[in-house]
Amino acid sequence: MTDPISGAVSTPRKLRPLPNLIFMSRWLQLPLYLGLILAQCVYVFHFWVELSDLIGAALGSPGALQHILDAVAVEGATTPTKLNETTIMLVVLGLIDVVMISNLLIMVIVGGYETFVSRMDLDGHPDQPEWLSHVNASVLKVKLAMAIIGISSIHLLKTFINAREYDAQTLLAQTGIHITFLLSALAIAYCDRLMTETQRQANLQSH
Repeated sequence: MTDPISGAVSTPRKLRPLPNLIFMSRWLQLPLYLGLILAQCVYVFHFWVELSDLIGAALGSPGALQHILDAVAVEGATTPTKLNETTIMLVVLGLIDVVMISNLLIMVIVGGYETFVSRMDLDGHPDQPEWLSHVNASVLKVKLAMAIIGISSIHLLKTFINAREYDAQTLLAQTGIHITFLLSALAIAYCDRLMTETQRQANLQSH
């Protein structure tokens, strides 16, 4: 490790056994992130199954059409007998939902590993995510909250498209849940702003 002031090469200070054991316990999170990568693979497979069924239904495949209709059917509602604009829209929204959840997984895997386990040394890499250069626990929480709001918006839109099939209580409940997610994200962002401002003022006072 090079000292940024003197330019001299310094060796990391050796930790005592107990602090070193506690610090090394962060690697216990590695199987969790590997598990999320496997979950990502399942989402990729599910995405291509749904997309192939949509294309097959558009090309006239009865089996693919039935799978699509079953996937978008609402319990107690009349099931359509052919591919129409609403059905296509619901399937596409489902695909977008999968993509957004996949994005959320990437943020948790990459950002969580970088923040809580080990540096990935991606500085200068052409594909380094823009947000990873300044990621920390607070930034990660805000981005995850925004991703959850996006996912909730897709689910709420799918419900509103089929609004006639739901009762008012269900519509109000889903809207309330979405508003709760939105308020939670605003509260997290506000708390992060307060912490950043407090830290900035403390740094100014120390100088």
